[in-house]
Amino acid sequence: MRGTATLTCRETLGKHWPEYLIEAWALGMFMVSAGLFTVLLESSRSPVRALLADADVRRAIVGLAMGFTAIALIYSPWGQRSGAHMNPAVTLSFLLLGKMQAWDALFYSVAQVVGGIAGVLLAWLIAGAAFSAPEVNFVATLPGNAGVGAAFIAEFGISALLMMTVLTVLARPRIARYTGLFAGVLIACFVTFEAPLSGMSMNPARSLASATPSDLWQHFWIYVLAPVLGMALTALAHQRLSTHAAAGCAKLVHLSGVPCIHCGYEPDDACQSATER
Repeated sequence: MRGTATLTCRETLGKHWPEYLIEAWALGMFMVSAGLFTVLLESSRSPVRALLADADVRRAIVGLAMGFTAIALIYSPWGQRSGAHMNPAVTLSFLLLGKMQAWDALFYSVAQVVGGIAGVLLAWLIAGAAFSAPEVNFVATLPGNAGVGAAFIAEFGISALLMMTVLTVLARPRIARYTGLFAGVLIACFVTFEAPLSGMSMNPARSLASATPSDLWQHFWIYVLAPVLGMALTALAHQRLSTHAAAGCAKLVHLSGVPCIHCGYEPDDACQSATER
């Protein structure tokens, strides 16, 4: 983390609280979008479900919606400021790579959990009984018909693939600015094709957010252990094996003009890292 200094807990909170609030906001908005699009397409009360009888088509539309939501959040002015992790597994991976400070990683993760729960509760408030009905079920992540083992392997695999893609794109200056687009496309594909196996989480905070009001904690360990292991192990393997330079910092998209608490970049700096060009 070039250009940064180790801060105490109080100093970190005092200086970086806007980034923490952004992380809470980002995952909260992602959960609101997930909840409302799922209600629109899956609720028995929705006329859209009657028009689209094919469950695969409906799931693909939800996938596109979530991919676009992720892209919009990542490239939003606020998302560019915090780095738009929206996921404790992503945050932990960047911490292991030495791209962010421990206090920041802790407060990012706490904010993501709080924001995710708030987002689910807001979606429930907006959609009402349709959101808690069995066909939507608080957009909870649960193993599919293939079983617990398949769900764990699937969660591990998609988490590893996402992290490998993010780090690979970030390490290449010419395409680093498109990392958010790659992530959004993967999310859309995962919802469309992987969701029947595990519900498609990749995110402990996202799964916890749905489990909290629904009290659906069955096999919750999958959605903590598999994403954390998949992303962390992939990050460490990439660091060890890649012939390209490591990602500049802990942001998914690092554009000029946006300050960064991770690498210390300020918009008025004379020199910018390769990922900003």
